[in-house]
Amino acid sequence: MQQGSITNIHIARIKETPSDPVQEATALSGMGLEGDRSCSAGNVRQVLLMDKETLDEMDLIPGIIKENITTTGIDLTQAKAGQVVFIGDQVTMEVVGECEPCGKMDAIRPGLQERLNHRRGMLTTVINGGPIKVGDSIRLEP
Repeated sequence: MQQGSITNIHIARIKETPSDPVQEATALSGMGLEGDRSCSAGNVRQVLLMDKETLDEMDLIPGIIKENITTTGIDLTQAKAGQVVFIGDQVTMEVVGECEPCGKMDAIRPGLQERLNHRRGMLTTVINGGPIKVGDSIRLEP
């Protein structure tokens, strides 16, 4: 089991605009993060998790690559589809798979799409909803 914490939370309210940093959010079962444009039933791209260690290595600020939850202390590149992520005492999410970097990454910095290949974070769906906040524990169960 890997355990870390949440360093940042971002809500992407409107497509093609910067995500809003928030201190807390509500995960809705089967939907995603309340207020996020990806919050909808049946969407397999509900919540994007990204580790701060990779962002720091690439000199990127949290939220810039559109992740919803930035973590520290867990290696998300090792996550596999079907694994469960536990946030705090209440929220659980299921890993769907890795987020493939798109051409929008090169708009942030030329060559970033290629650098983020297999390192842009993990897409998840919300199993059990509830409140999440910066500083909450996050763990990845095998």
